[in-house]
Amino acid sequence: MRLQKIKEKMKQSNLEGLVITDMKNIFYLTGFSGTAGTVFLTKDEDYFMTDDRYIDFAKSVVGNMNVFSTRSAFSEIAKLAKNIDRIGFEDNLDFATYQNFSSLISQKLIPTHEFFMEFRQIKDLSEIKVIRKACEITDLAFEAVLKFIEPGKSEIEVANFLDFKMRELGASGTSFETIVASGVRSSLPHGVASHKLIENGEAITMDFGCYYNFYASDMTRTVFLGKPNSEMKEIYEVVRLANQALIDQSKATLSFADFDRIPRNIIELAGFGDNFNHGIGHGFGLDIHEVPYFSQKMTDQYLQKNMIVTDEPGIYLSGFGGVRIEDDVLILENGCEVLTKSPKELIVI
Repeated sequence: MRLQKIKEKMKQSNLEGLVITDMKNIFYLTGFSGTAGTVFLTKDEDYFMTDDRYIDFAKSVVGNMNVFSTRSAFSEIAKLAKNIDRIGFEDNLDFATYQNFSSLISQKLIPTHEFFMEFRQIKDLSEIKVIRKACEITDLAFEAVLKFIEPGKSEIEVANFLDFKMRELGASGTSFETIVASGVRSSLPHGVASHKLIENGEAITMDFGCYYNFYASDMTRTVFLGKPNSEMKEIYEVVRLANQALIDQSKATLSFADFDRIPRNIIELAGFGDNFNHGIGHGFGLDIHEVPYFSQKMTDQYLQKNMIVTDEPGIYLSGFGGVRIEDDVLILENGCEVLTKSPKELIVI
């Protein structure tokens, strides 16, 4: 089914051939999870090339393609493409590789941009099942870290605990570098964990996720070590309300502009509009950041059923602290399902 959709798009794009080099797209299309592979699709025949390290594995997982071993995929494509004119390639190819490819082939090379993404952004049932599990692992790691955090622990210790706990629960690794930012550092939206020790009375923002069977999760929670002051309580409640408002209104056909506007309006009305300085969310799957992305200019693009996106409003006060709450959300026909189940009421450790 995936191959058929790609071939149909090739036809619509007037491409007689398509060279696929992005390993995430190759996995999506073939199930091959090695580190070296090239796919060449044509109207009549499809080819999968890898080196000797992976040839037996490739033959066991790649169906309906001619699978063979080579150390020079582009040279092979040049031979296979003799009767083909317009050949597409992925525009994330580095320049040196492109120069090598173009020197070997006489046909017109057509760059394609995110050729797979219109398909990858809509998850099928098998993908949704795996992402659910990745989110479950993330939730369990959060539950565990609440018992680990105490005064005197460093941000790096907390990040390492989360990383190893997710692996212990079945993850293959983290989906990005775990963010742990405490105290005034919680005002940094991407405050990578430091050696700072966590002190009583501080906010602790943890943004983390894992890969499970090649698919990602991504969640943020802000908790407090000791009772927060009144301003931090206010900020937390505004962010929680913004997060929940988007969950309440998300569904297929909601515009990307409204997806951004709904939570941002709540934060602006509370007087913190200038302190929410990043996007409301993004798609994810095989990559931790995928389309769709959102802005209030995107009035003609809409959520679709089985997109999985993040909902991550935040407020950040420089030199004081900040709060972010992020969930992974599956878009449904008439609503949505929150895949990250961790509690969002204000947590005091």
